[in-house]
Amino acid sequence: MTRQRIGVLFGGVLLLVIAMGISRFAFTPILPFMRIDEGLSFEEGGYLASSNYIGYFVGALGAGFIYRNKKNFLLLNVFVNVASILLMGLTHSFWLWLLLRFIAGATGGYIFVLTSSIIMDYLASHLLSRWSGYLFTGIGLGIAISGLLVPFIEHTFAWEGTWIWLGILSTLLFMLTLFLWRHITIHDGEKVQKTNDTKILKGFMLWLIVAYGLEGLGYIITGTFLVDIIYNIESLRPFASFSWVIAGIAAAPAAPIWMAMISKLSTVKVLSTAYILQVIGILLPVFSQTAWSVLLSAFLFGFTFVGIVSLSTAYARELFPKQSGAVVSALTTAYALGQIAGPILASSVEAYFNSFKAPLTFAGSIVAFALVILAFGKYLTNRKQPSKLT
Repeated sequence: MTRQRIGVLFGGVLLLVIAMGISRFAFTPILPFMRIDEGLSFEEGGYLASSNYIGYFVGALGAGFIYRNKKNFLLLNVFVNVASILLMGLTHSFWLWLLLRFIAGATGGYIFVLTSSIIMDYLASHLLSRWSGYLFTGIGLGIAISGLLVPFIEHTFAWEGTWIWLGILSTLLFMLTLFLWRHITIHDGEKVQKTNDTKILKGFMLWLIVAYGLEGLGYIITGTFLVDIIYNIESLRPFASFSWVIAGIAAAPAAPIWMAMISKLSTVKVLSTAYILQVIGILLPVFSQTAWSVLLSAFLFGFTFVGIVSLSTAYARELFPKQSGAVVSALTTAYALGQIAGPILASSVEAYFNSFKAPLTFAGSIVAFALVILAFGKYLTNRKQPSKLT
């Protein structure tokens, strides 16, 4: 890894810090303060979250059709994304919040897919694919940053100032990325001619996409409401914001660790392990409402969801190496569909049972079902056509 290549990779990490860790997931620790100060209901919080995920779906789907001027289009989306963070702190209109969260989601979808595609292709072209897992450390770093800064900033500047200061931080990170990428030329992608071998919705890839979509539905319930749930358990309230820091700290090194495991075990086995640990983490607060259980839940959440993202994305590109943009877009679109439904379903389940345990139980069941789909899909695929990729 030369200094320039490290700079390119680090620039990609910073873009994921902005789009995923801050723009998207800072909403989780800020939400309790917004709900208290603005009188938002649990259901309204779910609508704001789902607006973001609808936008993420649009962006993830659209990114699969971007072949030209990838770099410029990506940087334009980062600029708009940062602006949406700043504007969240400048309005008290619920309808404008819905619009801004949608914009943040749409630009975030483009940023995630395009950054992943650009960096993975760049590293592969220099025979450095083993470094690709480090890209996704940006998600965990962003979560840790938001978890650490939100309580500190909110105490002095309220939730409005929190959004503004996070927007300023994102602006600085964006400027640093522009500097790191100043000499980098991203070549236009090529449309792959459609043949039976290039159809991505076949074989194990289809099962991987379905499982990944269910993962999006299940994990996002915890990702959206974890801090809010802990905050509303009076005895655990002091641990609410800290739990998000733990999630970020666990997420930051997760991708390289999970990617290292596939050198000794098959990708599907490693993925299955991540799914199992995530189910345990989601269900822990259902059975035990103690400090250690909620903090372990947060740790397992951060450690596994980034692992599942990095493993699924890398494995999909391994299956279709010349169609990185298309496969990452397909996966992320399915993920986004699950995320749209997740917060709304969680809100409905919580309202019906009047208990935070109900949406967590629902989320754990969905992720467990995703694991079943993954395992069953691999079994069927191996029976029909044994593959070298396991």
